[in-house]
Amino acid sequence: MRPERQDGSSGGGLLIPMAWMYAEYIADELLRTGDLMEPATLEYRAGRDALALTVFLSGGEVADSLPATRVDELRLLTAYGTPWRRWVCERLDAMAAAGDADPDLALARAAWRWLESTELLAADLDAIRPPPWEPVDSAPEPEEGSGAQVWTPAWQLGLPLGHLSIHLY
Repeated sequence: MRPERQDGSSGGGLLIPMAWMYAEYIADELLRTGDLMEPATLEYRAGRDALALTVFLSGGEVADSLPATRVDELRLLTAYGTPWRRWVCERLDAMAAAGDADPDLALARAAWRWLESTELLAADLDAIRPPPWEPVDSAPEPEEGSGAQVWTPAWQLGLPLGHLSIHLY
């Protein structure tokens, strides 16, 4: 295994993306602990990549375990209604503008491209919820198997999955 950085003694070897690998490891551990999705599914990958991006872009440092303060920070960053997509784009752009051409950034950008360009079929939550002006108990029960589904970008499915797994951690 080649060293993480080049200090002249490694013979100009490749850099190892340790920060990204750590972020993926943390995301994978959170999702496996939550046991919400089979690891072989695209939904799981969406959750892992969304969480890995959050860990990586929030400046996660390598540690033996995930401290409670980091868990709270991840919970806030992935919460419903937060401008997570804009936050990711701004952080990635800032890192690129700073001249960071390291392999960590390349892998993070590849994960973001996949999350944005891949669409997954998911339940249409807007179709399931009753309108806000109707009482909840008067809303008709949806028939089994008749749930409306829509194609949604992978990050929109992966982010809530990641958020829920953080709560279960």
